[in-house]
Amino acid sequence: MILTPEFKFQVQTAFKEMQSKSDFLELLNIAKQMMYGDKTVPFSEKQLNYFITKDSQVIKSRVDFRIDLSKFEPFIEENVVIEKKNINRKDCYVPFIIKKKSGQDRTIHAPVKGLKEFQKALNIILQCLHEPHTAATGFVIGKSIVDNAKKHIGQTYVYNIDLKDFFPSVDRSRVWGRLLVAPFNLGTTVERKNIANFIATLCCTPMEVERFKEGNWIKITTSVLPQGAPTSPTLTNIICEKLDKRLNGVAKRFGLNYSRYADDITFSSKHNAYEVSPTKVEKIFASGTTFDCEVRKIITEQNFHIKETKVRLQKRGYRQEVTGLVVNDKINVTRLYVKQLRQWLYLWERYGYDKSYAIFLNIYLADKGHVKSEQPNMAMVIEGKLLYLKMVKGADDGTYLKLKKRFDLLLGTTSKNNSEAVNILDLIFDVGLDEAMTHYKK
Repeated sequence: MILTPEFKFQVQTAFKEMQSKSDFLELLNIAKQMMYGDKTVPFSEKQLNYFITKDSQVIKSRVDFRIDLSKFEPFIEENVVIEKKNINRKDCYVPFIIKKKSGQDRTIHAPVKGLKEFQKALNIILQCLHEPHTAATGFVIGKSIVDNAKKHIGQTYVYNIDLKDFFPSVDRSRVWGRLLVAPFNLGTTVERKNIANFIATLCCTPMEVERFKEGNWIKITTSVLPQGAPTSPTLTNIICEKLDKRLNGVAKRFGLNYSRYADDITFSSKHNAYEVSPTKVEKIFASGTTFDCEVRKIITEQNFHIKETKVRLQKRGYRQEVTGLVVNDKINVTRLYVKQLRQWLYLWERYGYDKSYAIFLNIYLADKGHVKSEQPNMAMVIEGKLLYLKMVKGADDGTYLKLKKRFDLLLGTTSKNNSEAVNILDLIFDVGLDEAMTHYKK
């Protein structure tokens, strides 16, 4: 979605003048109109009230909330506080578990459709108001993992740090506090502070999380940013603005490159030496050094924690990866990625769609079955992987073009027919794709 300067200005102006819940609702509907155009069904105040009270432990009959409490109690006197009775809105999120590459569980909290629509509209508003730090490349309009990896091409040392429980590390109170200051400035009046509270409530949910207290990790239940909400990535970029500024400053002082893609922090350089004093030189990327201590102090002060098992130094001469992309000499995917694409295309060419699909399905479900329960469409999966290859290597890359041509032949979208494609399969299999394509062009 392209946010035009005119639309950004409209949102920024409306947000600056916003003073009430009705103003907030009107702005949400402006954003929703941007998403759906003429098909937009505007948010109602009743819908908004439902979701901004979803985590309340008590419900008050207050005019500013305008909630019809008759469905909870047959008779309600004015200003009576009603204890919550089975009206906890925990069903606003659907939790499910996927496996990480490490084999550990990752819990995703997917918002229900109604809440998700509010969050999508809010996400547009937040993106109009805040420009992430230049070092932030994850979930930023116009940037991708390719932009993140580009900063670290051809370096002698690539140093990766992952942050622990990134989204749930951000509490609701922290979101609320950040919204009170520039560029949001919702702390100017009581009414605007209430709007900050609405936004924080719409974007956060209570869940059990880990917190480091007095030298130990303990489990507590508190309202945090859930992984799975459309607003969480944008809000973490907003929260991490100070983290990015400080880590970028450290990187410049040590002569390093710095980037952050969500919870994945990367430093890189041609050197690994820092002159602490005229008589002392120490390694940069080593435990307990000046650099290491400064980075850890900044991360801790920003209420994040390093996942120690994911700290790694990748030296030149070995494969260096940044957010899954190889950066030794140029941006590239792994050899395994291309090999798998070629394998799937060959099976389809050799045995036809039905027989190859049975083989594909076993391989795919073994790798992705814990993430997706529905039956995959082999053609769509291959096309998606080709689009990713195109994004990484470029539309003019030879490997991409050759694989794309084979795929188009199989779909029958080129002037060649499928039978002609099948005729060259044995040649591809025997002599390899590159040489076979050379013969084919002749």
